[in-house]
Amino acid sequence: MPPRRYLAELLTALGLLIAPFVLPYLGFAPNTVNRILVWGLFGIGFDLLFGYTGLLSFGQAAFYGTGGMVAAWLLTRADFPSVWLALVIGMVAAAAVGWLVGLIALRRTGIYFAMITVAIGEVFYFVEFNPLADWTGGENGLPGVPTPSLHLGFTTIHFTTGWALYPFLAACYFIGIVIALRIVHSPVGAVLSAIRDNPLRAAAVGHDIHSYKLTAFVVAAAYAGLAGGLLGVLQAFMPPEAFIFDTSGQLVMQTAIGGPGTLFGPLLGAAVWLSLQDFLQAALDLGAAWKLVLGVVFVLLVCFLRHGLVGGLIDLYRLVSRRSTAEAEAPEEATPIHAAVASMPARRREGDLTAGTVLEAKGLTKRYGGLVANGDIDFTVKVGELRGIIGPNGAGKSTFFKMLTCEVPPSAGTIVFEGQDITGKGVTEVCQLGLTKSYQVNQLFTRLTVRQNLTIAALADLRGRFRLLDLFRSLEKIPGLQDRVQHTLGLVGLTARADVAVSALAYGEKRRLEIGLALATSPSLLLLDEPLAGMSPRERVETVQLLKSIARGRTMIVIDHDMDSLFELVEWITVLQEGKVLAEGTPDQIKTDPAVREAYLGGVHA
Repeated sequence: MPPRRYLAELLTALGLLIAPFVLPYLGFAPNTVNRILVWGLFGIGFDLLFGYTGLLSFGQAAFYGTGGMVAAWLLTRADFPSVWLALVIGMVAAAAVGWLVGLIALRRTGIYFAMITVAIGEVFYFVEFNPLADWTGGENGLPGVPTPSLHLGFTTIHFTTGWALYPFLAACYFIGIVIALRIVHSPVGAVLSAIRDNPLRAAAVGHDIHSYKLTAFVVAAAYAGLAGGLLGVLQAFMPPEAFIFDTSGQLVMQTAIGGPGTLFGPLLGAAVWLSLQDFLQAALDLGAAWKLVLGVVFVLLVCFLRHGLVGGLIDLYRLVSRRSTAEAEAPEEATPIHAAVASMPARRREGDLTAGTVLEAKGLTKRYGGLVANGDIDFTVKVGELRGIIGPNGAGKSTFFKMLTCEVPPSAGTIVFEGQDITGKGVTEVCQLGLTKSYQVNQLFTRLTVRQNLTIAALADLRGRFRLLDLFRSLEKIPGLQDRVQHTLGLVGLTARADVAVSALAYGEKRRLEIGLALATSPSLLLLDEPLAGMSPRERVETVQLLKSIARGRTMIVIDHDMDSLFELVEWITVLQEGKVLAEGTPDQIKTDPAVREAYLGGVHA
């Protein structure tokens, strides 16, 4: 077990235990500390959604208010006997609403997703004030929310107000942070980080990114619902203001101040926000002008601490660590690729072919308006074949590859992989079937390390498109994962660079990692789109050696402009010209083909 595995949990527990004895001497009132805990818990869910998954939602107030109102209604109108159970029911209700909202909002990405969440938040605010006013109290809210009690048999502990309520809220926050840390270090958390960095590649290696996004959205809604219920308990009143847009905006700003993608950032951001708010209003008597001052503080913090307060501390720690281990972090020679390194065999899936035709395309055509990128292509690849595809610039090679891997749908024609018609399927689905590719332009998870990149790709093969049951499972407990990653590192010559951030790699190393991501999914058919593009002569020689190593026992199709290297590697070549098949044959036949000479030289002969 790693010695620092539970360090974050232990430090959190220690901090929560000593806070009531230290914070009063720093001028923190008990009500302020309790509010910080509620907002910190609210922010944990939002940080999982925004900081780890990259989804910026401005509608979290809808779930905050929903969970709070459900719990408050049960306790004030329905005479529900248990505060604890009412809070859980409110959390579940918020999660259910989050699932329904996520089905709608996640149909779009980027700014459109954010705007949808704004609109949905406003809808919830309107519904709370009007159609459901008899249930929610409308503009009056729901007063009389009771505080919890803990019955121990021999005595009863009442969590009333002030510091007496603090242990209950601190316990809720501690449970929330422990669960969040388990999620972050689980396979699900790894995939969420990949989606934040590069959703295109996360889908291309075989992950169902929509389902993972929806999971993050529901988890964030559940945290918001619990925090909303705790707000009612804290104030003995569930306010309608929980639904307003200002609540969502304040959550975003607190997370940005504290540091997104840290889990603890929202708590620190809430502490800064709420303590400054109290100081500016009470000590300086600024009234409503406190928002102006706090806005300036927010702008300064975001400008000078781009990753927030916690993120800034982490960056400082990494900088010091990097300087102390300069030799380990300095650019170095890539690990040479030895022919003795065994090729990673393709995973044998049920129904995989061992002989015959593995891929067949008939009449494959792609039109973009009046432009025909590919026209009526017939293409067949046999099991174990090493096929090369060449052609002048603009011949339609990349478009053809995208159709084969189902990145773009063909305008006409069919694609059959291992006897199964995959025409119209998604890139994630065909990757799970065993067909994957590397990209012409690197598509990596640049904020992660080399090892983490390969781990994400291997997880798609070992776990399937989507699996929720290991939400709290450690990555170390996934059978075969570490062996798969280590084998791939050795195969692509990056073992010595395993724990280096992708952004620190040389270009040739990034190209190797690009191939490694495809290899880690253990495909039965591997497509490589210009793997030698942009490389120096030495890097080309090393990469050709790599390709020869991984080609053993594997079916592979390669596109590249370096014909000398390609002719050395493959057994059969297809030449494309103006979106159609010009010629096919062995490398020797293609070299002497007059039509190919004409296509490349334009009629100019030596």
